[in-house]
Formats: sequence, structure tokens, C-alpha cells
Amino acid sequence: MEYDVTIGIEIHCQLKTATKMFSGAPTSFGRKANTCVNEVDLGHPGSMPQLNQEAVRKAVMACTALHLTIDPVLKFDRKNYYYSDLPKGFQITQQFHPLGRDGYVDIDTPEGPKKIRIERIHMEEDTAKQFHLSKVSLLDYNRAGTPLIEIVSRPDMHNGAEAEAYVEALRQTLYYIGVSDCKMEEGSMRCDVNVSIAPKGASHLGTKNEIKNLNSISHIGKAVDYEVERQKKLLEAGEAVRQETRRFDEKTGTTIMMRRKEGNVDYKFFPEPNIVPIRLDEAWIKEIQASMPELPSARKERYERDYGLSEHDISVLISNKEMSDFFEQVVKYTKDAKSACNWLLADVSAWLNTKEMTIDHCELKPEMLAKLIGLIDDGKISNAQARQLTDDLMSGKDPEKSAEEKGLKQVSDTGAINAMVNEVMDANPQAIEDFRNGKDRAVGFLTGQVMKKSKGQANPGLVNQMIKEELQKRIG
Repeated sequence: MEYDVTIGIEIHCQLKTATKMFSGAPTSFGRKANTCVNEVDLGHPGSMPQLNQEAVRKAVMACTALHLTIDPVLKFDRKNYYYSDLPKGFQITQQFHPLGRDGYVDIDTPEGPKKIRIERIHMEEDTAKQFHLSKVSLLDYNRAGTPLIEIVSRPDMHNGAEAEAYVEALRQTLYYIGVSDCKMEEGSMRCDVNVSIAPKGASHLGTKNEIKNLNSISHIGKAVDYEVERQKKLLEAGEAVRQETRRFDEKTGTTIMMRRKEGNVDYKFFPEPNIVPIRLDEAWIKEIQASMPELPSARKERYERDYGLSEHDISVLISNKEMSDFFEQVVKYTKDAKSACNWLLADVSAWLNTKEMTIDHCELKPEMLAKLIGLIDDGKISNAQARQLTDDLMSGKDPEKSAEEKGLKQVSDTGAINAMVNEVMDANPQAIEDFRNGKDRAVGFLTGQVMKKSKGQANPGLVNQMIKEELQKRIG
């Protein structure tokens, strides 16, 4: 039987601010437990929340980048529930009055571009972090009160690949505009995925199962695909799919039940009495929107238009903002954007991976990479010789000086190369005969012999051309 798969995703994204949503306590990942807290975060009696203006600014930026309509009147609500990670006994959120409504993000699919609708973005505070040990649970209140936006999609996705593409598009966008560091492995971006299936063409949706706290994009696709197959097997065995909250086990690649949902929880929402409604100044909103950084989608179009890069190269380059920013600096010093892209995605990335470094934490200078590319383009050194300079280049050294010190110089003198070509051909008559018989690999063999004879210093393009010309003369 065929099924319709329906997927909706809720994303909690921590905002990149110096202090928390409703208190002056610092926000900092990895600090000693319970050192970034104050009386507001801990819910002490009489403590009063004060809204973080920078968090609002970043939330407005997120709404703008994702095409949501912004409500200029901020209203907050209390979500009441008692759990150990919520010291106040309630969470301040925007249940009834989200900051933004009705946006979208575009994703690429094998069938072409697809628009995934976003229902809402609202602001709220994060909870404390729990550590469950064998006999006790520990609490770190450093995270309590950290500013969040929750992004709720419409159920517009239908497979794991689309879910992955949606989350990656959001991650790229929010990271590029500086709203969040979006480090899923550190919990600053967390995903809850809702999956349901129903017989194809059915007028109703199937029973929804929620997969909580997915912390990598690849896990999202795997969890969705597994959950779809799990629900199919239940239905085809004549069993019912029960509404559950599940988690993804990365070791087994399966989803595991955490708890069953027998009905909707009543959180007894009501307006937050300690934060009066706030009307945002329209001029302030427009000022934020006018100063928005370039979005990854706009950068993609510019790279294609201005530099003629391939779709694959653009996708890989833009997926790493720091690498893309570095590329922006390199092309200020060279017009050979294609070579700049190739060097960054190949040799530079390989060197960084070996050293377990990122491009913003190495000594490579944009002007020096551009200078190396110029040396190659001018025929002063070959690509092979340039690669011998990689370590020096990545240490911030001048590639031209390094080439001189190492004695690397490309020979482009036609007379010298012609002499070597003739010497190699005289020593390898069989290669000439092979070429006469249509074996084109003879050209590669002879080129290799000339390069060896020149100790790698001959211009390979010129060598190849002169070998072909000399072969034609000898068999002619």
C-alpha cells in the first residue's frame, strides 16, 4: 500500500545575546555549572523579569529573513507546568501573540525548488539543563532563561531529505545573519520533528508521533525515514499507530518511545502579568530590516552571476560561512574566482581538516592565496609546485618568496622544453608507434617522462602541446 507522509518541524534556536531573555545574567556555553544565574533565573519570590532588547532585535531579524509578517505589539504569556528544569514553575513565552506569522523558506529538492511554509516564530526563555545519572538527576541552571525563538513549520515536508534541507536552510540563514551560532551539537539549535502517515489520498492525517531533541541534520533524515517505515509496518500488520513522544538512538538508527500521549496537556496559559504589552517603534523595525546582512540565497545568486561558479561549488562554499567570507576577501585581490574557490575547497580544506582547524583560526592571508594563484596564472610556477608551498602558505608566508627559497620555478622556455621533448621521444620509439596506432595514452606517458626529466619544473600545458605537435611531425 502507498502512503502519504506528513512532516512538521518545531525548532528551538538560542539567540546570540550577551545576557538572558529576562535577566542580566550572562549567557555562556560550557561555563561551570550554576555560575551564570541570578535570582530571576532561579525564580526567587519578588524577582521581576526585564525584557532583553537585543533578543527582540535578533528575533525581528529572524522574522525578516524568513519572510514572516511582524506584529509590532509584543505580548507574553505564562506556560504553567511543574518540572525540575523550570525553577519558576512556569515559562514565559508567546503562546497567543507570536512575533511573526506566515513566512516561508525555499529548499532544493530533486523535483526542483520547494517552498516550506512557516506558521509562526515566537520568543521564549530556555529551561535548565538536566543530567540524569543512575540514582540522581543533576541540574545546571546556566541555560535557564537563555533567549530562544521557536520556529514552527507547516506540515509541508514529505520525506527525510526534505526535512534535512529545511533545517539546513534555516540553520544557514540564521547563522549568516548572526542571530544564533546554530551549533546543534551544543544544543543552541534543537529540533522536534512530527511524523504521521496515512493511506494515499486519505482525507485525514495519520496519528502524529513526535521525535524530540534531534541534534544533527543527518539524524533528522535518518529519524524521519526510520519512523515512516516503523509506522508503515504497524499499519500493514493491522495495528494502530499510537500517539507517542520518541527519541532517536544514533547507535541503532531507530526511534525509541519516551512516553505516550493520551491527550492534550492543559498548560493553563494566561497573560504574563509582569511584562506589559510593548509596542515596537516602526522606525526601529525598519532600521533593523534595512541593515540586514546578506542572506545565503542572495550570496548564492551573486556567486553564480558575478563569478560563474558551478552550483556544486557554490553550495559547498556557502555551507561554510567562514570559508565563504574568506573567499570574499580573496577575490578582492584576484580576478580568478574559480581558482580561488578550487584552492579553498580542495587544498586549503584538506590542510585544515588534517590540522583539525577552521579557516578563521589559521595564519592564511587572503592576499597571499591570491598571490599564489597569480603565480600559477602567470606561468611562474605549476599547480604541482604550488602545492609544495601549501604549508608555507597556510603559515602566512609569501608564496613568491617561499618558491624562490625552495628553488621552485616553472620552465616555459620553448627551446629548453623542445630539447627535452626530442630527447624523450628518441629514447621511447615504442610510444611513437603506439600513438601511430591510435593509442592516445602515449601522449600522457611522454608528458610524464618530460616532466620527470625537468624535475617537475616544465610547464605541463606547454609540454603536452609540444609533444602532440612533435608526434604529428614524426608520424606525418
